[in-house]
Amino acid sequence: MIDAVAALQAAVRRRTVAGEAKDGGEFDGLHADLRSRFPRLFAACEQVELPDHALLLRWPGTHPDGSTGRPIVLLAHQDVVPVNPWDEWTHPPYDGEVVDGVIWGRGTLDCKGSLVAICAAVEELLAAGFVPARDVWLSFGADEEVYGSTALAAVDALDARGVEPWFVLDEGGMAVSGAFPGVSEPLAVIGVTEKGLVELELIARAEGGHASMPPRNSAPAKLARAILTLEKHPAPAQLPEPSLAMLERLGPHVHGPLGALVGRAATLRRPLSKLFARLGPTTAAMTRTTYAITQLNGAPANNVLATTATAGVNMRVAVTETVDDAVDRVRTLVGEEIEVVVRTAYEPSPIADLGDAFELLERVTREVLPDVVPVPYVVMAATDARHFQRVWHNCYRFNPFRMDEAQRQSLHSVDERLGVDSFLEGIRWYRALLQGL
Repeated sequence: MIDAVAALQAAVRRRTVAGEAKDGGEFDGLHADLRSRFPRLFAACEQVELPDHALLLRWPGTHPDGSTGRPIVLLAHQDVVPVNPWDEWTHPPYDGEVVDGVIWGRGTLDCKGSLVAICAAVEELLAAGFVPARDVWLSFGADEEVYGSTALAAVDALDARGVEPWFVLDEGGMAVSGAFPGVSEPLAVIGVTEKGLVELELIARAEGGHASMPPRNSAPAKLARAILTLEKHPAPAQLPEPSLAMLERLGPHVHGPLGALVGRAATLRRPLSKLFARLGPTTAAMTRTTYAITQLNGAPANNVLATTATAGVNMRVAVTETVDDAVDRVRTLVGEEIEVVVRTAYEPSPIADLGDAFELLERVTREVLPDVVPVPYVVMAATDARHFQRVWHNCYRFNPFRMDEAQRQSLHSVDERLGVDSFLEGIRWYRALLQGL
């Protein structure tokens, strides 16, 4: 009998932080744990060698690649974001404690919970003698949190083999409660696309000197005006096609006056986009490109005038526009006094079909989580799926776990945690998906 909870606890205890803080020994330890706890999986699957601790495994189905049984690819990532040493956690972030039916620790939601649940589902099916109807590829990247290259290496390896997936499934939406105004049921938000990302630097320059003689138009003052201008002039609000499809499915479940509006989303597209832009940050992000000021830098000392002041801007580009559109708007708003430098950029992903693959995800969700309403969704954050969707159109993003508002706030923050019952429910979801192929 597989102890999946113990497997997730062991995974959480491995401090698999990517980037400059990476410790390869922690990733090696995670791989050893997975091999020890899921021996049937690693015995049955072909492993493709990839660099930098990425794992790519093929579970052969009854139809080989290239036949009518096109394969699927299940994604998760091994790496986690670091823990701020000044943060105070209710339970230590790398201990993987189970307290009151909850597994606590960094990576439980993002995204070792999914990784271990996928492995547990495959292990259970192998123990039962099950063979999938088509090949199943498992791709577990090792640097998703730092926009790394291991997912790209997996795409290249699959492409070189001529793999043409029926669909790809990565992390993204979850079964969330309280996510949409007027809806009491949990929503299984299944990502069909994701916003683009641009990391900008705003640079203001001015004369330096001693802080005892400040000028009227200092570099920080110029920068502050630019930041306020961005805040006062958000990007135009629009409802992209996936959001419209989401609202059409939500209509019967929205209570109160908003329900009548949502039920007519197709004919009220423009006013609804403006309404959602004002309802709160979550619904506003559904409708537009967003600007977040994340980092500020100025003078090297408190008694020195800054010759240069900089601000980091994290932009999430709506699927209705391009990176160039979004950057040009920022340049226009901040004016010629501010230099705008693009540090990182990638376009919004294509939009996956709401056809048979999406219908399978809906059907499995209704079967395993019968109280949850599945809807298509635009993912706001970055996932490895964006690399796969440049090559293969039908990429979806969903973790089959329940998550409340407090858990949403714990992502990349303090007290990340996953309920044991929800984790086990997620394993059943992946098992049902594989059996439904």
